[in-house]
Amino acid sequence: MSIHTPDWVKHAVFYQIYPDSFARTVPPDQQWLLNIPLENWQASPTFQGYKGGNLWGVIDQLDYLQDLGITALYFTPIFQSASNHRYHTHDYYQVDPLLGGNEAFHKMLKEAHKRNIKVVLDGVFNHASRGFFFFNDILENGPNSPWLNWFKITGWPLSAYDGNLPANYVSWVNYRALPEFNHDNPAVREYIMKVAEYWLHQGIDGWRLDVAACIKAEGFWQEFRQRVKAINADAYIVGEIVDDATQWLDGTQFDGVMNYPFGRATIAFIAGDRVVTNTVPSFYQPYPAIDAAQYSVEINNLLQRHPWEIELTQLNLLDSHDTARLISIADGDQSTVELATLLLFTFPGAPNIFYGDEIGLPGGHEPDCRRGFPSEDQWNQDVLNYHRQFIKLRHHYPALRIGEYHTLYAQQQVYIFARILGREVLIIAINADRSSQEINLSLAEKFQSITNVKPNNIVYGKGSINWDESSISFSLPPRDGLIIAS
Repeated sequence: MSIHTPDWVKHAVFYQIYPDSFARTVPPDQQWLLNIPLENWQASPTFQGYKGGNLWGVIDQLDYLQDLGITALYFTPIFQSASNHRYHTHDYYQVDPLLGGNEAFHKMLKEAHKRNIKVVLDGVFNHASRGFFFFNDILENGPNSPWLNWFKITGWPLSAYDGNLPANYVSWVNYRALPEFNHDNPAVREYIMKVAEYWLHQGIDGWRLDVAACIKAEGFWQEFRQRVKAINADAYIVGEIVDDATQWLDGTQFDGVMNYPFGRATIAFIAGDRVVTNTVPSFYQPYPAIDAAQYSVEINNLLQRHPWEIELTQLNLLDSHDTARLISIADGDQSTVELATLLLFTFPGAPNIFYGDEIGLPGGHEPDCRRGFPSEDQWNQDVLNYHRQFIKLRHHYPALRIGEYHTLYAQQQVYIFARILGREVLIIAINADRSSQEINLSLAEKFQSITNVKPNNIVYGKGSINWDESSISFSLPPRDGLIIAS
């Protein structure tokens, strides 16, 4: 079977926005927003308070994102909800009023597209909320509600709020605030498909699918793909699957997944014993530490797990709204963040930056990782500068986006690999050790395509190289990386 994934994703740099905490602007005709009691922007985030970030604020930051080199935005949920993270959906057709409503969304979408920035929304289709009309009708009318078969009711009376009583309905991980849909009900299935189609008709460029593995109804995701692609063949469908996603990446369902296995292996190698284990959720666990040889095995197994067309449209990440930020996972070690980010931007698939990572924003386990985006005087300019460099290099060299990936060397704490596209060759060398390393690498006949070109232009890093016929020598400073281009 021929597999097609969206070409634009292969060349994209994503930026993940958590709307409540990214940016806030109050237009003159929206002054009612000033009268809402909000958390202080700089204060530690809480599970239930609102910071009041909105889509008007995102519009005002689009020039910054465009200048940074961002070409796609992934938003965590934006639909009406009684939670700051908005995974408790009340209405799938209305953007939350606190975010500016549908008006602000359409303005933001137009302004993003004007800058050639794609927009991907978060689809929370496994469960809704207690405030979702159809479930709320059941709470009000009990067994007389016409919507009983939309959810998985197991008994009466329902107890949506009192934890001392059985909930009597199925909810996501037994969290009664999130009643699960009955996806075997054709009416539910059609409702969700219509929601997906509606926002594609409004102009969005794809869907990120929350806890996608939880939806087990036969053929559901196959139909979802067919209906999405019928509207926009280049719409991106990316699932949240935290482990092996092989069964969903067969070309009939998702174009890619949030590539947590890449992030887990990369942090285990680069951060090593610096990982603060109690900051990391159980599903992530980038530990125990691994060396370069183990990293090579994990990364190459990952690359061989799925068709190449799909590898190029994986959504690669180091952290997200569901994990601590990498700088906090690594106990403040700046070199870990830089080296891991280097690997992120040189790996097949689309790199995803969680808002604020590019300026050094720290944050522990949720909700601390969802801090308000700081003012410019608090930015770590060194972190911003190397993000700019990596993004610029990725945009400049097609080999970093769609070139072949070959491991050249993996011993102790040194990992060296190449990205090759025709005569465009880049060699990336990582020294994760605390001491300098001298490496002599004989490429011989196996990598004739590299020795024919002999890339020697250092485009990133402080180390040095020397070519001799079919071998190359590296001098690598401690905890540093090198990118060499042809």
